Amino acid sequence: MLVIEWRSGSRLVRVLTGSDPSLPVYGIPSSAGLRGLRPIVVDYTRLGVDHILTGFDHLLFVVALTLLVRGGRRLIGAVTAFTVAHSLTLACAVFGWLTLPAPPVEAAIALSIVLVCGECIRPTDSLARRAPWAVTFAFGLLHGLGFASSLLDIGLPERHVPAALLFFNVGVEIGQLGVIALVVALHLLAERASMQPAKVQRGLVYAMGGMAGYWSIERIVAALTGPSV
Repeated sequence: MLVIEWRSGSRLVRVLTGSDPSLPVYGIPSSAGLRGLRPIVVDYTRLGVDHILTGFDHLLFVVALTLLVRGGRRLIGAVTAFTVAHSLTLACAVFGWLTLPAPPVEAAIALSIVLVCGECIRPTDSLARRAPWAVTFAFGLLHGLGFASSLLDIGLPERHVPAALLFFNVGVEIGQLGVIALVVALHLLAERASMQPAKVQRGLVYAMGGMAGYWSIERIVAALTGPSV
């Protein structure tokens, strides 16, 4: 177990194992300039990408959003609104301007996946179809708090918080765009191969919605009961 106590009074506690035997600790002086920030740029961009690819609730939300929104421009608008929203709450939480307990936030994130999956199979028109950017902006505010919780657990270099925050966000966007591109490419391949993409998509939406529903119940119970002793 490694414990680092900063002069500001904050503490960083990490457990090093055989599979993860090292921990970057940034002591980059302000005089180092932009070139000195390279380790932070690389590490926090990678952390952002990893968080999307291994954070399955955020990953499922992006996949469901891609299946819901039709048309390139509408999808770009919805993703942009989601990005702006989660960037705002991520920054507010990291700088301590907004603090909410993690269990209700995680439960709300799971419910957001259920709602988007429900919109994917809804046969009638709805706000999510007419103005997807408004819905994704609202959900993005929730997901930003989830990103912040993970980022604060990882830790931030106290002299370079803005840079770390910026490039973590960049990594998240790279991961999101990669997932969206993959989903769109698979959908096009399914259409060309006459694999009935509508049925495949419906099955995928039900599977994602069922998983998110289970997470919702599990997290709501955790939020109501509190941490176990």
